[in-house]
Amino acid sequence: MTQSDYTYQRTYRGSLKAVILDWAGTTMDYGCYAPAVVFVEVYNRKNVPITIEEARIPMGAHKKVHIRKISQIEPVAQRWQEAHGRNPNEDDVEAMFQEFIPLQLACLADYADLIPGTLEAVAEFRSRGLKIGSTTGYLREMMELLFKEAGARGYTPDSTVCASDVPEGRPEPWMCLQNAMNLGIYPMESIVKVGDTLPDIEEGLNAGMWTVGLAKTGNEIGLNEQEIADLPQDVQETKLAEAYKRMYQTGAHYVVDGIWDVPPILDLIDERLRRGERP
Repeated sequence: MTQSDYTYQRTYRGSLKAVILDWAGTTMDYGCYAPAVVFVEVYNRKNVPITIEEARIPMGAHKKVHIRKISQIEPVAQRWQEAHGRNPNEDDVEAMFQEFIPLQLACLADYADLIPGTLEAVAEFRSRGLKIGSTTGYLREMMELLFKEAGARGYTPDSTVCASDVPEGRPEPWMCLQNAMNLGIYPMESIVKVGDTLPDIEEGLNAGMWTVGLAKTGNEIGLNEQEIADLPQDVQETKLAEAYKRMYQTGAHYVVDGIWDVPPILDLIDERLRRGERP
């Protein structure tokens, strides 16, 4: 063989440089309630009742996209047909989105408490020299309110990118890539995406990042801390196991209960990077 028979690939073997966190269900709003309850209300106002479970199905998307996806759920579309004599259209989606915005702004602060372990995990990330980015399906005006609430509770990420800041929200990678630019960090395999929804995982994978799913604190179970504690132990275990399964099937590299479990995962990823592995 000659030298020309070989090709060579550059491999990153350094450490992690940043963590990109979701907001609702990941760092605040245990159970991801704030958007879910408003989606239910918006549809109720159109005389089309939906369940909280239906409201949660597209969670993680841009809120207008979320409303559109709810309208495409077959039982919801049937109820709309019964109520209005026709299928929902884009004008309906736009009208509901315009109603959604003030309703969401009005209740965000009620769901702004940080999830237990958030401050400790973020402190651990920073002690490792990591930058903290964030992505969200919320609009910029909603995020400004939440950013203020989070800051009052001791949490301020270095970068926040909203779905309304980029051409498309999740599962497209643009919010993650914009965070990388804002933070001045590359390559993408030196960044970990952490989130509680399946589109969070897809977003991270599409951006070429490591992904960690949070199964317990967010949309996959959809209950707050006390509601989970009140469940019979076998029901808790079943719901959690199902959430783990869905996240792994979506492609998450790791799945844990909540943000408090993330720091040890970073050691595992650093070791994989040292071996030359990529997401």
